[in-house]
Amino acid sequence: MQNATISVQQIRTILLQKNLLKELITPQEWAYTLPESMTGLNFTSLCYDSRQAKKDTLFFCKGAAFEQRYLEMAINQGATCYIAERPYEAVDAFGIIVTDIREAMAVIAPAFYGTPQEQLVTIGITGTKGKTSCAYFARAILAKSTNQKVAFFSSEENSVDGRSFQAAVLTTPETLDLYEMMAEAVANGMTHLVMEVSSQAYKTKRVAGLTFDIGVFLNISPDHIGPVEHPTFDDYLYCKRQLIRNSRQMILNRQSDHYPLLRETCDVHHVPFITYGRSEADYIVQDGIDPKSFTITAASDVLQVTGLYQLGLLGSFNHENAAAAILAACLAGAHASDAQTELPQVVIPGRMVVLEKNNGAVIIVDYAHNYLSFQSLSQLARQLRPNGRLLFVTGSAGGKAESRRSDMGRALSEYADKVYLTSDDPNFEDPQAIAAEIAASITTDHLHVVYQMDRQAAVTAAIAEAQAEDIVILAGKGTETFLKVNGQKEPYPGDLILAQRFAVYEQ
Repeated sequence: MQNATISVQQIRTILLQKNLLKELITPQEWAYTLPESMTGLNFTSLCYDSRQAKKDTLFFCKGAAFEQRYLEMAINQGATCYIAERPYEAVDAFGIIVTDIREAMAVIAPAFYGTPQEQLVTIGITGTKGKTSCAYFARAILAKSTNQKVAFFSSEENSVDGRSFQAAVLTTPETLDLYEMMAEAVANGMTHLVMEVSSQAYKTKRVAGLTFDIGVFLNISPDHIGPVEHPTFDDYLYCKRQLIRNSRQMILNRQSDHYPLLRETCDVHHVPFITYGRSEADYIVQDGIDPKSFTITAASDVLQVTGLYQLGLLGSFNHENAAAAILAACLAGAHASDAQTELPQVVIPGRMVVLEKNNGAVIIVDYAHNYLSFQSLSQLARQLRPNGRLLFVTGSAGGKAESRRSDMGRALSEYADKVYLTSDDPNFEDPQAIAAEIAASITTDHLHVVYQMDRQAAVTAAIAEAQAEDIVILAGKGTETFLKVNGQKEPYPGDLILAQRFAVYEQ
């Protein structure tokens, strides 16, 4: 990647154009035009983490928890200029004061990194469940058609060279990180980018101003609702729908809740769209003769995707995710034959891992954490073991998405025979209290509830008691080998590792 640079004059011009500039501050004056003492400022790096600040860094003071001491740390490390929503007159540094720090990040970052998004074919994927699976499917198809020239940003891992992968921190990276990663991808010769786009990415303006070539809207149901995320479902849905307004072409699930609203949003904003689904769609998805196969048919097959496809993953819901990925990849230049070759090979870390005990009981390890994902896994479980019991091990994360807890209780009531309510990243909350909130929404007497806050003990007990016709779902942690407790990551063997100790077969 070439060394990027931007001048304070360029920044002022950009902020003025976007009506974001409040004032420019020097130790001597406040100004709206560029003070003479600031004219020589040029920046060779952007950051919001004071530990990464250095000489010629433009430091962004962002976040509700931001404190002046972070700015002072950045200055001590060499930064001489900051950008913020309020002046910090007590610090010895120049200030660029803006009306919205996140919007400022979203317009400065692409200018600094040379608008890398314009040099990539970009696919953005959103939905309450299935984003990661769809992203992995689309990446695999395009990797085949482009000879591995696909950058990839997901909740699991990121890649800027199409071949090596690093663990992800956020579903959608922070703005400065996002554009830096895109610039690295372009420098590495990538031609395409597949990425998950979370509702929080729009809520916190991480992707403000970014237009995707292709947007995919998988589904919607209440999730991520709570004091630190979305206050209401309406806000959650509105943020999800921003992908439509910021895409040149959309792919919609015809059976998604609120489909008429999604369709109208496309129409009002003149965004062309195609649909997929089980019925009434442009492209019809039907299950095949075995649980891993499906077909796509169409009255007018413009994309030439009709045919039979095979997955390496179980679950009819994955057929729909894969169909959406096929449509997106083919719109981006791939061919259906690439999908038929690559989809059977796709493995997604910690998702839909199916194992079998020596007595025949089935164990499923997945990151499922909301109503839709619980429902999909439970329906699959009933298909695999129709005559046995369905045993769940689950909890819910602390400090976010409180609405999930009642939804989990509702889903468990509909499908499960027994549930071990346990710890799942409780952070600063009491896991027993979280478990009690889940249990409070259970509406059936036939569901046996066990409270076991030691997750390892809960997982071990559930698997140990499973008989030949039973199925155990370990939900929420996947391959993660830690639990977030009181702001720290405490070591945990991991659901998958624990399950593999009992397993004699893995699909």
